[in-house]
Amino acid sequence: MFQYDFMQHAFVAGTLVAVMCGVIGVYVIARGVSFITHMFSEIGFAGASFAIYMGWNSLNGLLLFTTTSALAIGQLGTKVFRRDLSTNVIVSIFLGLGLLFLSLSTKNASAAFSILFGSVLSISSQQVWEVFSLSIGVLVLLLIGFKMLTFDSYDPVGAEAAGLPVRGISIAFLLILSIAVVGAVQIVGALLVFTLMTTPAATARHLSQKVSRMILYSVLLAIIGLWLGLVIGYYTNLPVSFFITAIQAIFYFAALSWRNYRERIRTKGSLDKTSTKSFAS
Repeated sequence: MFQYDFMQHAFVAGTLVAVMCGVIGVYVIARGVSFITHMFSEIGFAGASFAIYMGWNSLNGLLLFTTTSALAIGQLGTKVFRRDLSTNVIVSIFLGLGLLFLSLSTKNASAAFSILFGSVLSISSQQVWEVFSLSIGVLVLLLIGFKMLTFDSYDPVGAEAAGLPVRGISIAFLLILSIAVVGAVQIVGALLVFTLMTTPAATARHLSQKVSRMILYSVLLAIIGLWLGLVIGYYTNLPVSFFITAIQAIFYFAALSWRNYRERIRTKGSLDKTSTKSFAS
């Protein structure tokens, strides 16, 4: 399997994106902006289609559309986009724009379709370097703003009272998130970027309440799920994105069941202690 260049590229790029998504996903869940992640992915598809139409590298169109949208959302405030109707309308508009640009383009539009559905097994060495640059850039920015971002994500009232620039932090995070989405869509596609960006972090939240451990668990789950998806996809010749999604879903429901089991044991133990004290008195 590893004698093929395309599998080496897939594992290297996929691992980089899994680490990036595992880290930023913890903050996506904490800040409650998973809906914006989905929105960015659809906007990115329109950007990739526009780039194909203009004869650009699809990465440039992705970055142009997602970062511009991040700035617009940051100025308007994320609360405006918490309404399901607003999100659905925006997603529909950009999906329509993406299809329009593809229909107007006389060039090969396979690159834009790969952005929509994912093309992890056909990543070139140039794309590996692009993913590497985006992933490292996102991780460095998250590391620089770790303390402020964590404080604002888990205690926004306290962060504002402490005088932190909460609006600036929100806009900066949206910009970082938009760049992370651009890197992720090249692995699982715009339609499934939600999987890597949120599911491992949501699973990790059921395993620990400590931020550092949540990040560690999220990264590990993202990497393991992606590696397993690549291996199964290689041997079955079926879509890798499907296996990645299915494996992450299994992890999530297993963690949810484990948390519920622990809570039942904890509750039963508390009731037993209460009954013992009542009997003794």
